[in-house]
Amino acid sequence: MKATSGFNLRSFLLAIAFLSGLGCISPASAERAYLIDLNSKTATDLGTLGGDSSSAWGINDAGQVVGESFTAAGPGPSGILSPHAFITGPGGLGMRDLGTLGGDSSRAFGINDAGRVVGSSDTQDGVPHAFITGPNGAGMSDLGTLGGDSSAASAINDAGQVAGSSDAGLGSSHAFITNPGGTGMKDLGTLGGDASFANGVNNTGQVVGFSYTADGAGAFITGPDGAGMRALGGGSANASGINDAGQVTGYFSTTGGSHHAFITGPDGTDLRDLGTLGGNTSNANGINEAGQVVGTSSTAEGAAHAFITGPNGGSMTDLNSLIHLPAGWVLTEARGINDAGQVIAAAIPEPESYALLLAGLALVGAMTWRKKPTGSLPVS
Repeated sequence: MKATSGFNLRSFLLAIAFLSGLGCISPASAERAYLIDLNSKTATDLGTLGGDSSSAWGINDAGQVVGESFTAAGPGPSGILSPHAFITGPGGLGMRDLGTLGGDSSRAFGINDAGRVVGSSDTQDGVPHAFITGPNGAGMSDLGTLGGDSSAASAINDAGQVAGSSDAGLGSSHAFITNPGGTGMKDLGTLGGDASFANGVNNTGQVVGFSYTADGAGAFITGPDGAGMRALGGGSANASGINDAGQVTGYFSTTGGSHHAFITGPDGTDLRDLGTLGGNTSNANGINEAGQVVGTSSTAEGAAHAFITGPNGGSMTDLNSLIHLPAGWVLTEARGINDAGQVIAAAIPEPESYALLLAGLALVGAMTWRKKPTGSLPVS
C-alpha cells in the first residue's frame, strides 16, 4: 500500500512553505482530525498534542495516521504558534509527537506500511526541509534539497521511495523522487514550465502531481521510478493520489469554470468526472487499491462536505451520511483512505464549513495565478 494524500491544499502549502517557512501556515482554527471506520460506522477523534486543533494527512493499512497538531507549549521562539508532526498507533490510537529537525514546526504528510513517515520540518535555521523517519516514526532525518534552500516530502511507498518538491535554485520548485530508503533525491523536471510539485507515489514509483507548462498548467504522471513525466490532459488540473494500478485522482477545471474531482483508468488513462454532492465544485485527495476516492465537495446548500466513492470511483456519497459525529460538527474534507475501510477526515464546527469552502476555492485559484491556462480536460 502506498499512502498518498493529495493537493487541494498540498501543493499550495508546499509552495508557501518554501517562501515563508512552515510556521506561517496553520490548520483551521477549530479543525480536528478524525478516523472514520466504514466497517463499524464509527468516527474517532484523534485528539491533539496538547493544543486546540489537529489535521490528518496520511494513513497506512494498519490505520496509523500522520499529520500535524498544535502542542500545549504555545508559540515557539519566533512567536508563531507552531504545529508538530504526529504519528498514531494502529487504528489511530495514541498520538505521538515526532519532533522537528531543530526548528519550531513540522508536518507529516505520508506514511507507508512499515510506519516510515515523511513530511517537512523547520531546521535550526528556520528553513523547511523534507524529512523521513525510520519504522513506526522513529528518528527524523533530513532529506536535503535539490540544491536550493527548501524542500518538503508528500508521500512514500513501501520500498521507501519518497516523492515531494524542492527548491531547485533561482526560486524554482521541482518535483522529486528518491531511491528506496529515501536516498538520492532525483529532480523530475517539469512539463515545460518553471515549477512542478509531486503529491503521490505508488509502489512501482509512479509519481503524480502538478506542473506548469510552457503556456499553462496541468496534472502529470510518470512511469516507474519517476521516469518520463507526461501530462494527464490539457487545461488546469492537479493529480493528488495514485494506486498501484496507476489509477489517478485529483481535480480538473470544467468548461464552466468550476473544479471537479476525477479518477482515471490504469496508468492515468481515460479521465472521468466524478461529479459533486450537488454543488459546483469537488476535489479528490486520495485513492485506495479498489479505486475508492475520497475528497471534498460543495453541497447544494453551498457547504463543504467530505465525500467517498464506491470502487473505481462509483457513486459519490456524503461521508457525513454514513457515520454519526457529535452534534454541531461536520466532516468537511476526507484526505486519505486505506485498503481496510478506514478514512481520515477533517471535522469542524458546522457554521465554519461555509467559510472553509470559500478558503478552498481560493487555494484552487492560487494554483493558476501565474499563467492562465486555456481549455479544459476531456471528461467521459
